[in-house]
Amino acid sequence: MPLTPVEVLITVAMMVLGTMITRFLPFLCFPEKKKVPKYITYLGKTLPYAVMGFLVIYCLKGVSIVNKPYGMPELSALIFIFAIHLWKRNTFLSIFGGTIIYMLLSRLVFV
Repeated sequence: MPLTPVEVLITVAMMVLGTMITRFLPFLCFPEKKKVPKYITYLGKTLPYAVMGFLVIYCLKGVSIVNKPYGMPELSALIFIFAIHLWKRNTFLSIFGGTIIYMLLSRLVFV
């Protein structure tokens, strides 16, 4: 069922509003002159690692090690990601390279 032009406009407006709120709210809650609470600083340091851990678990939840290809594309991509990140220390290169390796292995090698 296609959206009407008014529904499209409302949807875009809500997305813009949601984006603006998430971008501006931290600056409104924690202005430069105000000291940031310790728990917010703690969350800022620990949450990125926790989110990455959750993403890894989420991405690997459906991998079967008892059925062909036995999780080999995923394992190979993980090893590549760890190795390239230890070598270059570049998050973008690690994620992008790991995605490419996984896609190539899963589509061309472990068919």
